[in-house]
Amino acid sequence: MFKNTVDLIGFVGKNAEVKVASDSSTNFTVLSLATKESWKNRETGEWESRTEWHNVIAFGKLGEFAATLTRGAHIEVEGSLSSRERTIETNEGVLTIRTFSVKAESIRKLDRGERESTGEPSVDGRMEP
Repeated sequence: MFKNTVDLIGFVGKNAEVKVASDSSTNFTVLSLATKESWKNRETGEWESRTEWHNVIAFGKLGEFAATLTRGAHIEVEGSLSSRERTIETNEGVLTIRTFSVKAESIRKLDRGERESTGEPSVDGRMEP
């Protein structure tokens, strides 16, 4: 049995970017999504936090919806984790780099005020109260 699911809630870090695949046949949209984790430092008693940045890729109709998202939008993304490897030449030799992305299967806007004023549902059809 295998399972590869990702469920993230965060804020879009910059306006969505529409790109064309290397074979020039498919458009896709890339989002930069920020999530935040907070914890209390045991030694100092102070609260600390860390922001993680996630690359989100959306294709087809979902990609068209994602292309409308702008910096600061509060969204939920459900999808799967994927990675790709590439090699680069450095002064010290060849370096292999693995990057991870979330392939979006659904994106839902969580911006209550904006949704209510536009009446716009999420791309998966769910409308929040």
